[in-house]
Amino acid sequence: MEKGLSLKRIQFLKKDYSRGFIEDVGYKAVRYQKGYLESRLKIYNRHRQQDHYIHAGVIATMADHTAGYAAFSLVPKDYRILTIEFKINFLRPAYGHALICRSKILREGGQILVGESEVFDRRGDGEELVAKAIVTLRSVHQSKIKPVLD
Repeated sequence: MEKGLSLKRIQFLKKDYSRGFIEDVGYKAVRYQKGYLESRLKIYNRHRQQDHYIHAGVIATMADHTAGYAAFSLVPKDYRILTIEFKINFLRPAYGHALICRSKILREGGQILVGESEVFDRRGDGEELVAKAIVTLRSVHQSKIKPVLD
């Protein structure tokens, strides 16, 4: 059991993290703590752009989604997390064989949470910090969310 989270909550977060679009891309949540989440992505050619670097959209989505689930670990089960703003700085190109994202919540309380994500490019035996994001999130009771279904 990870620090501050029940086994049942960890199992829920693991299952919920990787579905839909996130599952299609291949992101996996690997380490949980209360207010913290680490995710990984094995890189395939489909994740690369025209110059063979890892696509910025892949990195940005990872930073946003991982911060969201770090926040999700702090709210009651009947609440959801929505991103209301994020800013990302790409520090250098990513080209390795895997990405690792470490996200932690810097501010919690009330409806607004602020998280920080750092994305590392796994190259050979080491990691290189390639992006840093600040993600502002809002907790919303599930009864307030009205999904649009086709």
